[in-house]
Amino acid sequence: MTDWDSAKYLKFSNERTQPAIDLVNRIYLEKPKKILDIGCGPGNSSEVLAQRYPDADILGIDSSPAMIEAAKVQHPNIRFVQCDASSDLHTLGRDFDIVFSNACIQWIPNHNTLLYNMMCLLKPSGVLAVQTPMNYQEPIHQIIKQISTNHKWSSKFQNPRICYNLTPSQYYDLLSDIASDFCIWETTYFHKMKSHSDIMEWYRATGLRPYLNALSETDKTDFEKDIYKELISAYPKQKNGEIIFRFPRFFFTATK
Repeated sequence: MTDWDSAKYLKFSNERTQPAIDLVNRIYLEKPKKILDIGCGPGNSSEVLAQRYPDADILGIDSSPAMIEAAKVQHPNIRFVQCDASSDLHTLGRDFDIVFSNACIQWIPNHNTLLYNMMCLLKPSGVLAVQTPMNYQEPIHQIIKQISTNHKWSSKFQNPRICYNLTPSQYYDLLSDIASDFCIWETTYFHKMKSHSDIMEWYRATGLRPYLNALSETDKTDFEKDIYKELISAYPKQKNGEIIFRFPRFFFTATK
């Protein structure tokens, strides 16, 4: 299991939280009573839900003990429970008005089953709202893939990182089968980064984490140096010295 670092994740909390805000603003239920936040991380997305729906009973779940502990400290007004969404959703009941998930499902296999199980948690006419990164063609992902599979590093990673997302077309067909109505869209965020080191720091908390966990301390430093070298050429600086960090994300809302 990947060891997630809540402090690193929260360094770019504004950038990571904006998609959750945008997703919440596309939910048109007025007074939901119960909301589930799947993959709540350190609680920033749960807080967005609490601000939009202050009278709702909100439960945040995550498979990472470190994330749950951080969420409880940061947001004592919200309930958080450790729960593995890949296997334990059936333990949570079937009476939620909203099931919400921001940047989580890419880590969970078998989305046909997963989305069906998420939909089963909802009351009739409840809303499933999901955001997942779709940035695999961006330079940072291509660089990580290239470096991790070259002759120098491939032997170090017996289980290369896998993201389990489907294509937008596949999600369309899946949602057509399990929802009475749905909406899908994609947004590309143009984050402003102060330096290439900031891009590295962003990915240490997420995309690089499974790779770094597999390496010794010495190898971690060497691996990061190889990636950093490629980042400099892939992400040119703007006139003011900052860097545009593109980040496409895929969204959908679906009604039970």
